Amino acid sequence: MTPGLILACVGAYTVMLFVVTWITSRGANNESYFVGNRNSRWWLVAYGMIGASLSGVTFMSVPGDVGSQKFSYFQVVLGYLLGYMVIAYVLLPLYYRMNLTSIYTYLEKRLGTKAYKTGAFFFIVSRVLGAACRMYIVVLVLHIFIFKEWGVPFWATSAIFVVLILLYTFEGGVKTIVWTDSLQTTFMLLSLVLSVVLLLKDGGHSFGDLFSRVSNDARSQITFWDWESASFFPKSFFGGMFIAVTMTGLDQEMMQKNISCRSVGEAQKNVVVFSTVMVLVNLLFLSLGVLLWQYVDAHAAEFANVKSDVVFPTIALNHLGTVSALFFIIGLISAAYPSADGALTALTASFCIDFLNFNKPQNPWDEKKKKRVRYLVHTSFALVLLLTILVLYAINEDSVLRQILFIATLTYGPLLGLFAFGILTKRNASGWGVVIICVIAPLLSWWLKYLTKQNPEGYQFGYELLIVNGLLTFAGLWIISMVQKKPEGKVEAAA
Repeated sequence: MTPGLILACVGAYTVMLFVVTWITSRGANNESYFVGNRNSRWWLVAYGMIGASLSGVTFMSVPGDVGSQKFSYFQVVLGYLLGYMVIAYVLLPLYYRMNLTSIYTYLEKRLGTKAYKTGAFFFIVSRVLGAACRMYIVVLVLHIFIFKEWGVPFWATSAIFVVLILLYTFEGGVKTIVWTDSLQTTFMLLSLVLSVVLLLKDGGHSFGDLFSRVSNDARSQITFWDWESASFFPKSFFGGMFIAVTMTGLDQEMMQKNISCRSVGEAQKNVVVFSTVMVLVNLLFLSLGVLLWQYVDAHAAEFANVKSDVVFPTIALNHLGTVSALFFIIGLISAAYPSADGALTALTASFCIDFLNFNKPQNPWDEKKKKRVRYLVHTSFALVLLLTILVLYAINEDSVLRQILFIATLTYGPLLGLFAFGILTKRNASGWGVVIICVIAPLLSWWLKYLTKQNPEGYQFGYELLIVNGLLTFAGLWIISMVQKKPEGKVEAAA
């Protein structure tokens, strides 16, 4: 497939998104941008969240990772299910009862202003890094297979992608994203299924042979029981549970879609349905990984030293014909846009509400000025994402999936500790002590990870590092609560 044809596919798909954006953003205001006027259909949100949660990283890193890590990631996915139940029946009722626009407002009412700002800050840092990783892998593919051949530098490829995201999220916000995410989920799933079918057909098999082809391969091993390994089942399962709680339930990007539903009951149905489908879709992505590596084994001479993250695009674009290449590109863009547009919208919403106090009565700005400021913040975060992508390109790591999950263990740990302390206790912890604890906990977690890596034969931290990080934060808050008598802000009873 020629670079020109690939670019034409990307362009046509992007134009279609702009049409949907134009239709859904007419008459949009700040309330539409932040929470979609709280009128989103739960089934539409659930379907769209599949694409938003999977992203371009899942599309490429999950199948690629099978080559070295087998099906170990599925242990994490199983943990997600339990985490999503916590979101549905613990966090969502709390958010709806308090009628939150930014979920971090809970921390202000429960633990004071410093806790509130700290929680919002960690979300922004985590979302910038996570979104940049997700965008980076897509930009890298576009660069390698399209723009590089035309002599376009990587920074220019990155800028083009970010500008497109910026333009179609500028006005509609959540109201638009709910619809564009659903459209993109459809194309991503079609691409996934077609890729599986074409790989099976190339080997002389039908779709009905998928189970036997995958289950008979050693790379389909799911559970691992070496307690010192980072892939030890309890580490992965409970780590996955808390990754779901933090990266969805304590994440403004994901929850702003949930709290845009009409009622808490509809939001809960959304989470339960979405989480069940997510397990099946991830299983299919892992199965695709087995088929891809079987193809590599059969054509070993053509794939010497291939990196895991580019196995899928290399095979889809160069070895399986035009139809495969066409659907891969559409699927990749469909997986990339939901995570990128949602992140940009959520970052803008969090900064405007949590730091510029858009929703506070004392804010003197009228709606027109708020919109102008929102445009400026939106554009600024697009620039930050672009710069972060360029840094990632300079670092040039192999598996972006593992980078994202490691970042999550560090940046979401303080959020986990803050929310757990607020919900599970009636103690008060406020002031600068909260900020100090939330900085120390991830640094200690990173240090623990570093120490264990120095001894590869010994105990290795996996996804349970997120739990350790949250416990360190919780313990620190408990300690400072013992010497504080009065909270900084208005304290609401624990849920």
